[in-house]
Amino acid sequence: MSAKKFPVEAGHILMFARSIGDENPVYTDEEKAKATEAGGIIAPPTFVQASAQFDPDYFLRPKVGQPWFGSGKNPTGVVRAPGGGGGGGGLHAEQHYEYHRPLRAGDVLTAETKPGKTWEKEGKRSGKLIFSESVTEYRNQDGELVVTARGVGVRTERPVEQPAKKEA
Repeated sequence: MSAKKFPVEAGHILMFARSIGDENPVYTDEEKAKATEAGGIIAPPTFVQASAQFDPDYFLRPKVGQPWFGSGKNPTGVVRAPGGGGGGGGLHAEQHYEYHRPLRAGDVLTAETKPGKTWEKEGKRSGKLIFSESVTEYRNQDGELVVTARGVGVRTERPVEQPAKKEA
């Protein structure tokens, strides 16, 4: 999920480019960016994912005064309940970005997320693998489609069976 409104600021673009180690001047240097096909500073690929930090309800965002499960296996002692049915676990499997026009400093994006396709495959150790896609469309302040982001999650029907330990 992402924020409903997401301001794209030059400072955000600069910090995002630094965080991913991309020194391309089209992200940071107005004069050099003007001389490119883009004609000005643009945001790096995957930048729209930062919109999640503008969403106060984003599940990975820490909240003051509340336990946070973090990014590891129960690092704070918070145990997540299995979600979406089944007894297995889930993970983020794929992410795709389709750019329809350059994302520029000064744009204000709105995002709409809707379900995409779902499909299943038979797993070897955990029953069915259930895949689900979500599609987020980002539009600029003029209502023009700028980016389409597709994410695919996969969950298992039941927990993965661990192989039996061999006696020594």
